[in-house]
Amino acid sequence: MKRKVIVTIAPTGGMAFKSQNPHLPTQPKEIADDVVRCWQAGASVAAIHARRPDDGATCNAAIYREINQRIRDAGCDIVLNNSTGGGVHGDMLRELPGDRWEILFEERLKGMEAGAEMCTLDATTLNLTFDGREILMDTPLSKGRALARGMKARGIKPEWEVFSPAHVLQDVTTLIGEGLDDGPHFINLVMNVHRSFQNAMPFSVRYLQQMVDTLPRGSIFCVSGIGPAQLEANLAALLLGGHARVGLEDNLYYRQGELATNLQLTERVVRLIRELDMEPASAAEARELMGLSRMSGATPQFALR
Repeated sequence: MKRKVIVTIAPTGGMAFKSQNPHLPTQPKEIADDVVRCWQAGASVAAIHARRPDDGATCNAAIYREINQRIRDAGCDIVLNNSTGGGVHGDMLRELPGDRWEILFEERLKGMEAGAEMCTLDATTLNLTFDGREILMDTPLSKGRALARGMKARGIKPEWEVFSPAHVLQDVTTLIGEGLDDGPHFINLVMNVHRSFQNAMPFSVRYLQQMVDTLPRGSIFCVSGIGPAQLEANLAALLLGGHARVGLEDNLYYRQGELATNLQLTERVVRLIRELDMEPASAAEARELMGLSRMSGATPQFALR
């Protein structure tokens, strides 16, 4: 039997603008349409960021609900994963003393309120730079615990996002040890954003192997290979027994000098999976692999009609 691979499509993210790639979907209909196309091409999880009408980043639950409902209304059963990271502009920022900025934790909490089966959980503290600003994502253990408890209470599966081995070995392992996520644990290793995210790892196969070696027992993983690392990071993840993740959130280009679409990136990684004699998982198979099928209340507000 061929190994089933979960393909995550991350269509938007909380950083890039259409001025960088006009194919970037930012409004609910655009995002939903892109997700449905990628699902038809083989994606089984959608890692969704919401945007305001002016394209600023937000965790507004009403906008997430509209995106989620549009996807379900199209007859698409893809696993919905709403971000609690938000982004680095729009509703998500407040200014701090000393010409610095902070991602608002109270805004991040709103990402859990739209009825999705999964939510990203960044149990990480990072300093990052964007558009000339120094921005703090402040997530001490107490805030990571609040997110994890909130997800568990709502029947939401966390997708743990980590940027270095320390993030796995400290907060993620601690919160899993407290019983705040039933296995299998789904962990996204974010790599190659080290030039703008302090405490992040560059991508190499050796560094990826190091990250994989730190994962808690009962974990499955994918890799966000940022920028030009996306394709080779996916290949390496597949060879190490992991899953795939693509999309304009992580990489705006198909190849050097050629802007990508989400569908192109999905179709390419599906071809790669099949060339390796594996098979992209259906949404139902992805739920089974991640343990979502055992969770009560999965897709409670967005059952297919």
